[in-house]
Amino acid sequence: MAPGGGADAAPPFPISEQASDMQSVRRIYDGFLTLMAVIAGAMLLWLMISVVVSVTMRNLGIQPFAWLFTSSEYALLYMTMLGAPWLVREKGHVHIELLTATLPERGQAVMSRFVAALCVIVSVILAWKGGELFLTNIERGDYDVRAYFTPKWILTIAFPISFTLMAVEFARFVFGPELMHSGEAGLHE
Repeated sequence: MAPGGGADAAPPFPISEQASDMQSVRRIYDGFLTLMAVIAGAMLLWLMISVVVSVTMRNLGIQPFAWLFTSSEYALLYMTMLGAPWLVREKGHVHIELLTATLPERGQAVMSRFVAALCVIVSVILAWKGGELFLTNIERGDYDVRAYFTPKWILTIAFPISFTLMAVEFARFVFGPELMHSGEAGLHE
């Protein structure tokens, strides 16, 4: 047959090259998720340091720096948003397996995938609404007025990014081989 098509035509890219590209994308994605979790962990460390510094300064009769309190508030938001997708991947969110533990194995799988699908839907809705909020903040030029004038989009950009990644992670439990729930309630506590 002609080189342009037919039964003997080779795919445009070898299958192993496509698989390698997907593995590269997955490694980059996994690395990004891990980086977000590491940054969230660093923010937790910052929270501890900022509280200790603030309390020490107050006990010494010194007014704590205004940015110390503000940065702690922002760190709470970012720590939560940046760490959440990684927690989904690691099954680190709190969930109750009382019902799934009583179901047969097939029922556990169906229930777990159903719950994960609901989580995908909720995450997509929150990502969408977070994206709208982010764009509204940019459009209006909104500021968070505290010790400093901070553009609000710097805070709200975390919502669409985090909830989109959480939707991806929950979708892995819907469509992938692994289940979100183990069905082993109380066995590992």
